[in-house]
Amino acid sequence: MADVTLVKQLIESGIHYGHRTSNWCPKMGTYIYGKRNGIHIIDVRETVKGLLLARKFLTRTVAEGKDILFVGTKRQARPVLLSCCEEVGMPSVTERWLGGTLTNFRTIRARLKRLEELEALEASGEIESYSKKMASHLTREQRKIERNLSGIRAMDRLPGAMVVIDVNREDNALKEARKLGIPSVCLIDTDSDPDQADLPIPGNDDAMRAIELVMRQLTEAVKEGKEARAVKAREAETSEPEAGGARRSARATYRAVEPATRLAEETERAAIEEEKAAAQRTAPLPATEGPAVPVEEIQATDIAGAADTAEAAEATPEGGAAEAPADSAAPTEETDRA
Repeated sequence: MADVTLVKQLIESGIHYGHRTSNWCPKMGTYIYGKRNGIHIIDVRETVKGLLLARKFLTRTVAEGKDILFVGTKRQARPVLLSCCEEVGMPSVTERWLGGTLTNFRTIRARLKRLEELEALEASGEIESYSKKMASHLTREQRKIERNLSGIRAMDRLPGAMVVIDVNREDNALKEARKLGIPSVCLIDTDSDPDQADLPIPGNDDAMRAIELVMRQLTEAVKEGKEARAVKAREAETSEPEAGGARRSARATYRAVEPATRLAEETERAAIEEEKAAAQRTAPLPATEGPAVPVEEIQATDIAGAADTAEAAEATPEGGAAEAPADSAAPTEETDRA
């Protein structure tokens, strides 16, 4: 349930007063409560609903680290936007909206760099060395750039959302935001098209008190978002040392495990080589021609041959030759006659 104090403040600011019934947009019919003295009366319940949704959206957007661009070039909104944006440090456009402020942002940044060059020229006193005509031309250029772009001087990237006062007047800004997909929060009157806004806040966009009240509410939402952003930043800072310690522990563990792993690999490699050598030693001899002879018979034959050789050596007299066999005895007489 909405705060009763907020509803009372909205009614006191005159935010429920719309335009004449002859000057209205039929699409705003769902936000109109009725008519009185030829003037449409805006439903304050719809205003509160849109304001609460806008606050929640802006808080979430700022908490994500994005900026909000405030746009209001009409005379009633200019001083309020300047004070609110200065309070929360957000960019704003309170003078003429230059075409391409968003869609041609690179050129806008180039003009801001030109402003810095002109300010440095004036601060150093070098501008006095120019002719009066040239110095006057440079001074006018500096004032023009400063008047139109001073509010977005610190905006180095596209905004995350845009707050607009009077969608009819800021039609070009809304077209650029829609082209780039930048959501918009708009204070819309009964003569405005609510389809131009992503989050419409139905209300009187001509009364200074109504504009100031809405802007104060949105500014509070931006402050809450910045506080949430700061909390996230602190949490990230505190989590970084813990993550760094975990990484150091992992590296130390790796250094401790690496020698053991290397030793295990070397042991396994040595075991494999030993198995290969044993397999080569126990491998069978290559096959030869003829029938295979058992090892036992080969050994018995070798032993018998060795024994015969030893006996023959013992029977032979020392220094002489072995006796001839009986068949080869002395020749007979017949042999001699022959």
